[in-house]
Amino acid sequence: MTRAKTAGWAGAAVLGLLAVVAGYRALDRDVPAAAATPPATTPATAPAAAKTHPAAATDQGFLYGRIVTADGTVYEGRLRFGIDQEAFWGDYFNGYKPENPWRAHLPPERLKERYAIEVLGIEIARRERQVHLGRPFMARFGELARIEARGRDVRVTLKSGTAFDLDRMGASDLDDGLRVWDGKRGAVDLTAMIETELLAPIDGDRRIRTIELLPTPPLGAAPYRLQGTVRTRQGDFTGFVAWHRHGAIGPDELDGRIAAAEGKGEDELSLRFDTIRSIARRSRDSSLVTLLDGREIVLSGTPEVGAGNRGIFVDDRRYGRVQIFWDTFERADFGPGGSGPAYGDFPPGRPLTGSVATRAGRRLAGRLVYDLDETETTDTLDAEDRGVHYTIPFGLIASIAPVGRVTLHGGEELQLERTGDLGEGNLGLLVFVAGRKRPDYVPWTDVERVDFDRPPAMYPPLGGR
Repeated sequence: MTRAKTAGWAGAAVLGLLAVVAGYRALDRDVPAAAATPPATTPATAPAAAKTHPAAATDQGFLYGRIVTADGTVYEGRLRFGIDQEAFWGDYFNGYKPENPWRAHLPPERLKERYAIEVLGIEIARRERQVHLGRPFMARFGELARIEARGRDVRVTLKSGTAFDLDRMGASDLDDGLRVWDGKRGAVDLTAMIETELLAPIDGDRRIRTIELLPTPPLGAAPYRLQGTVRTRQGDFTGFVAWHRHGAIGPDELDGRIAAAEGKGEDELSLRFDTIRSIARRSRDSSLVTLLDGREIVLSGTPEVGAGNRGIFVDDRRYGRVQIFWDTFERADFGPGGSGPAYGDFPPGRPLTGSVATRAGRRLAGRLVYDLDETETTDTLDAEDRGVHYTIPFGLIASIAPVGRVTLHGGEELQLERTGDLGEGNLGLLVFVAGRKRPDYVPWTDVERVDFDRPPAMYPPLGGR
């Protein structure tokens, strides 16, 4: 997210709007929203406080932890990864798992695949290669216990005790940097970058060694968290919102361009999210923004207010998280609320258990490994439905059919596209039947239906709202 830009407006008709907008900016984009005094619209007009959504009613949803750096310095406080990205327990930590421990249970013929070599669209040969078994890693921060920088690896330990070594070169969120609001030192920016010939040495007290995640204590003053209802062509989704994938708190800003006075080009404008009542899709490349005071502004000229938008996250309690893309987005209406679930609201993951029915009529029951990767209730199913990407924790899922039908424990049935974890790239399932030395392997093409046992606890709570 870019920093605030100064709007150069001219003309009496626009000065009134500038007076309001000026009060919507902040020098520090991640501090609690406070009453600001904008300049007068005319010399005779008295200044007025900027109108903003109220700050978070509770602090429990904000990330909090203790960081130890390479030289042993300890920082503790509220956290935000990427400086202006993940800030809450329900946000996801991402990485890449280069190794697959389940490889040994795959039949040898499944470890190779044939592919075509083409020239000008004409196949001239076929070759064989090893199947790629590395997998992305995703887990909500509320499900993590510890993150450690280990040279070119990142070790992530879940609350369940399961640990993964992630590839630092595989887009680990740890290397995006981290800001901590330390009780003694104030806001401090830390890094986990590896020193190389291309990087200048980084002071040891700024290089992260370990992050221990802790329950969030009262913070005293926390910013407003973006939340509301996002309307799409596929229905409405309600919950906490991250615009353009990371605009999630009040001081974050929506950047765009507006028509300048007298038709003289365009001016840049940044609006704090806690001053915005709604954002509506106006065209492929523009949005209509309605402020809390009722004023309307058409923004264009930046990716986040048009087709370049990377997606709008909504933490809908029915599904976990959805990502809404621009072509299906219609409107977002924002309203007040809390900071979200606390660290303790996320129970440790439990092994996936259930049964697999095959097309040949067999039924195997036991511990499950889905797509040769997902093993716990906190792992997620990823699939799409016409411009909406679903990330659903397996603990919420009652059954899956390869035709794309996903039934939740709350009773809702989704018909999703056969992509992602429902697509032809699915590597099948392992079923650890009690009493057998080795698991049974079921190719995805042989699966009729997978039924999952209901876990005793889950976040979001089983059953949705």
